[in-house]
Amino acid sequence: MADQPGFLARQRAKRPWLDHLIRAAMRFTEQHGDYYAAGITYFSVLALFPLLMVGFAGAGFVLAGNLELLDQVKNQVSESIPGGMGEQVNALIDQAIEQRNTVGIIGIIIALYSGLGWIGNLRKALSAQWAQPIPKANFLKTKLVDLVAMITLFLAFALSIALSALGGSGLTRSLLALVNLDEAPGVGILVRVVSFAVAIAATWWVFTWVIARMPRQPVAFVSAARAGLMAALVFAVFKQVGVAYLTGVTQSPAGAVFGPIIGILVFIFTTSRFLLFATAWAATSEESLEKAIVAPPDPAIINTPVVMRQGSPFASGIVGFGIGAAAVLGVSGLRRKPGTPRS
Repeated sequence: MADQPGFLARQRAKRPWLDHLIRAAMRFTEQHGDYYAAGITYFSVLALFPLLMVGFAGAGFVLAGNLELLDQVKNQVSESIPGGMGEQVNALIDQAIEQRNTVGIIGIIIALYSGLGWIGNLRKALSAQWAQPIPKANFLKTKLVDLVAMITLFLAFALSIALSALGGSGLTRSLLALVNLDEAPGVGILVRVVSFAVAIAATWWVFTWVIARMPRQPVAFVSAARAGLMAALVFAVFKQVGVAYLTGVTQSPAGAVFGPIIGILVFIFTTSRFLLFATAWAATSEESLEKAIVAPPDPAIINTPVVMRQGSPFASGIVGFGIGAAAVLGVSGLRRKPGTPRS
């Protein structure tokens, strides 16, 4: 009787979503997802503050003269980053605006160095989840491409923040006030739903861009968009859990000092993990597997086995005796002189 498939195999055959989930988990594990998430966390912390200092120093010339826009940006940062981390980033924004004239060439070089290390590690991690071979390219060319990718990623972040700000509760209420509906029943619920939907759409855009455009080689955009939506929904839930967790942690004296730092590490590491898992989910979809790069097989070694057959000992003895007798007769015949009569 043929072996029957196990319980898990039967469930995977009946439920395609479960089969896809297991494929994604296997891809995430095989491609060292946790290892790459830890690397992304390290480079993110290393590059976060220099990049923010340079970025907000440049934006400080615009924000310093527009206090309303500055308040909207800071409010959006507080909503997007859970717990005390949002306050730290807002303090960094204020500091960058105050010192916008003092950020010189050295600060820009440090920011570029740390930023290129961060974007290079991120692209390597995403390419690994797509099982893409590492292309051999010139060092300067690679860094130039990474620089362009980093700039486009920052523009995607800026677009996401702008969309979230436009869909915020303040703007929504202002638009409702134009048509005299700001005091209508249920407006508060409508405003929260619209704000949440716009925030999800903005986050979806960023995750989709990262999953589809940050790998070293082109990938299926439809699969990336589906995975980006999944990552955006998980990220929204994670932010709420993170706010509750950090609020409880920072109430203690030790948590007030180390809580935000630990919170930044946990926040980046967890975000990196489900970003890479979402990428593995996109890479293991049916349409992505059909377009996947198939690596050539390893060289084959042809080895012809030599089989020694063992027969009966009695038969082997007879054959051996016969060969020996024939050899003796042949040797004696060679030694007999020509013309010698046989006895």
